[in-house]
Amino acid sequence: MSKENAIEVVSLTKKFGDFTAVDNISFSVSKGEIFGFLGANGAGKTTAMKMLCGLSRPTSGDAVVAGYDINTNPEEVKRNIGYMSQKFSLYEDLTVYENIELFAGIYGMKRKDISRKAITLLQKLGFYSERKTFVKELPLGWKQKLAFSVAIFHEPKVVFLDEPTGGVDPVARRQFWFQIYEAAERGITVFVTTHYMDEAEYCNRVSVMVDGRIEALDTPSALKKRFGTDSMDSVFYQLARGAKRSD
Repeated sequence: MSKENAIEVVSLTKKFGDFTAVDNISFSVSKGEIFGFLGANGAGKTTAMKMLCGLSRPTSGDAVVAGYDINTNPEEVKRNIGYMSQKFSLYEDLTVYENIELFAGIYGMKRKDISRKAITLLQKLGFYSERKTFVKELPLGWKQKLAFSVAIFHEPKVVFLDEPTGGVDPVARRQFWFQIYEAAERGITVFVTTHYMDEAEYCNRVSVMVDGRIEALDTPSALKKRFGTDSMDSVFYQLARGAKRSD
């Protein structure tokens, strides 16, 4: 694996019986890169992400994530990544502080480090006065900001974001992307799926999956030039309209 890459994928394949969900994909993601992983429902992107997170074993192929092989060392992969899903991943019946403490502990942080860093984080987010508030009482935009902050609290090498801004208003989405840029500037690699094509524009590079295969991978500007359009919406439509499957 190149020292410059946080993720390297070679011929990764996942089959369920006769159905090939992910079909021989290969790509790499540089350290500190914001990498967009796009695809229509059923394209295979969630299945691919689960393999890269060490949650599902490939049928064939290899991948190294955060310096660890997903086939031989999935537990180390899990310890060195962060993850956030669209379906809000924190515990609604715990307080803001309790959620931070719980997840930091799961990732192996020491209690004294958690306490010190949690106070700094809460002050930065403007959440310090809400530290004893139950998460279920927070507005959705606040929940998403907190969930992302918890996902990277242990300073992972890579964070996986699975449609993290679904259902969030445009202002909150912009604020969320400021957090993503800040994380990337600290050297955290961001691997994000989204169905908002304006968000694809914020990524350093974008891949588009169709029917389990990566049909295009480049910078947003290069993809728009290649497909003769000024919008990622149009690029995505041109690639996805030939898809044979969907959820």
